[in-house]
Amino acid sequence: MTILCVRFQLPPMYEAALPRLLGMLEEFTPVVQALPPDGALADLRGAERYFGRGAVELASVIRVRALALYGVDCVIGAAPGPMLARMALRDARPGATCVVPGDPEGIAEFLAGKPVAALPGVGAATARTLCEYGLDTLGRVAAAPLSTLQRLVGAKTGRELREKAGGVDRGRVVPNGVSRSLATERPFERDELDPDRHRRALLSAAEELGSRLRALDKVCRTLTLTVRYADRSATTRSRTLAEPTAHSASLTRAVYGMYEALGLQRARVRALALRAEGLGPAEQAAHQLTFDPVDEKVRRIEEVADRARAKFGPRAVMPGTLAA
Repeated sequence: MTILCVRFQLPPMYEAALPRLLGMLEEFTPVVQALPPDGALADLRGAERYFGRGAVELASVIRVRALALYGVDCVIGAAPGPMLARMALRDARPGATCVVPGDPEGIAEFLAGKPVAALPGVGAATARTLCEYGLDTLGRVAAAPLSTLQRLVGAKTGRELREKAGGVDRGRVVPNGVSRSLATERPFERDELDPDRHRRALLSAAEELGSRLRALDKVCRTLTLTVRYADRSATTRSRTLAEPTAHSASLTRAVYGMYEALGLQRARVRALALRAEGLGPAEQAAHQLTFDPVDEKVRRIEEVADRARAKFGPRAVMPGTLAA
């Protein structure tokens, strides 16, 4: 087992600690891929040789360090490849690492009884099509003729599906810098039902992210909204922006759109988290010019507000809705 898939059990107010936890993983291996909002993949091939320990032993050390240094427990799946490690994570429990054997027989046994929807990349429509023909488990998909799968879901998808169901994992861990994302969170003191308070929290989060992005001379391409509910479940939605931006008004419009699309009705919300992803240098970003003088005026006001906040503190200038 050389790949770990780690999910940190972050309390709502600690989600912004993910970059530090990723830094802790990088003390074991430089090949770490962040999986926001609370996970990561780590390739331990070099670490196994360097430390003289197997991946399962290193997983135990990682768990202890996360608890000792950050007070955060984690669940871990270990497998020969990233896809299998992600699947192992679903069966993992706190305090124990779920391990997928490295031999072909062990991999086949691990996959055989799992529903076809458990395979990463298989959506609801594909799973429904396969189940209609009795291919409801990965074992049955792996045993099905390739030509049958290709007739059902297409040539390329059928080939990839059969390979994955048979345990062929061609994925790899792609290191990505911690600085490629920024996160902030707005927990509520009590489970909140009021949509107006939800929107106010989202406005505050978007304003904070915009200010931080501009301070770093960065723009973001994608926004991810996570809504955590009273029953500890969560909903996550992502949206790719029309153009990379650090403009608070644009970020606010995007996050309001994601929130409205959820159609929450009397949902008891415990926390709202917002993450800016796909960061890039602001000087390399293109901005579509408009003939709207209001937009240009807002951007100039934003520049002045940033200077005031830098001199007098983050609460020196804020939207009137947040000042109440």
